[in-house]
Parts: sequence; structure tokens; C-alpha cells
Amino acid sequence: MAGRHLGRQFFSRYTPEVARDLLGCVLVRVTPEGKRLTGRIVEVEAYRGADDPASHSFRGITKRNALMFGDPGFAYVFFSYGFHWCLNFTTEERGTPGAVLIRALEPLKGIREMERLRGSTRIRNLTSGPGKLTKALGIDRRMNGEDVVTSKRLYVLRGGAVDSIVSSRRIGISRGLKQQWRFFFEGNRFVSRENA
Repeated sequence: MAGRHLGRQFFSRYTPEVARDLLGCVLVRVTPEGKRLTGRIVEVEAYRGADDPASHSFRGITKRNALMFGDPGFAYVFFSYGFHWCLNFTTEERGTPGAVLIRALEPLKGIREMERLRGSTRIRNLTSGPGKLTKALGIDRRMNGEDVVTSKRLYVLRGGAVDSIVSSRRIGISRGLKQQWRFFFEGNRFVSRENA
């Protein structure tokens, strides 16, 4: 049913399956001022443990990646390239590291506030990348560890009908190139880029 919150069970599955199923779902961010910002998830990437050299968890547990080894359904927010924040959701059962990177959204509600936060009025460019969408939604390290299953300020609603889904290798990595774990809606204008 569209509009229902995603539960713990949704996130507790094999990471690439969770990633693919997140497409079409709606990400909701309620700001400290009470503004509701929403976007349809149109692009994601899956990352998991010892079989994925591109994953933060590949070399084992650290202070930075500990959330990936914990319970599913939590926000894992990290700073990338010293430049922007990236939003991930933890997956699989405790002890099996996994996370899905949210790469792009199709803005739905609260667009004016997103434009203010991003400093941009180009809607196509507003949330078409992992760093763009976190800035547009006001997400930073303070959201790291947020339980998206129970949270009232960051959560995901089940989506409706989905478009044609395609997969490719992930963007911006030099290892783990064999995995086709980037999933996106073919032809959607808010995807960060059509081909990897």
C-alpha cells in the first residue's frame, strides 16, 4: 500500500534487493522548523561487507562504519571527499554489514525550502546527486544513527507504481566494479547520470 512507513523487515534483507525496492519510495524529511520536504527515490547504490571492496565495511568494523554492522533501518551519514554529506540506510541482519546510498530524488513537496537550502532554483539539479539531496533536505552528521523506522524527522514511505528499472556499476569507485549494484529509473530526468 502506498504511503505506509517502511518497517524494519523491509531493510533487513539482502542489500541489493533493498536498494532496488527503495526505488519509487518517498523519502520524507521534517525540518526542525516543521517543514515537510519529500522526494521520490529514483537512484540508489548497494554496498555490503567482505565481498564488496567498494564498501566502507570491506576491511571490518571501525568507529566510522559501525552502523553498517548494526541493526537495519538506520541512517548512515558520512562526509564524502571533504565536500558533502551522503545519506545511506543500513540493511541486512545485525553483524552482516550493508547499506544503500540514496543517490537521487525527484522533488515532490517543500521544493521552495529545498531551493533555499541548496541555494539553487534549477529543479532538475536540486536533488540529482547524493550531496545535492542531503543539502536540499538539510541532512548532515546530526542525522547519523537516526532510526528511519521510528523517526518523525527522517523516514521512508512505501511507493506506488515504478518506472523501468535499470542497473549499472556504481559511480565514483575504483574497486568492486563487477557488481551491477547501482539501480535507477531509466530516462528519469532527476537521475544523477544515465550511464556509469
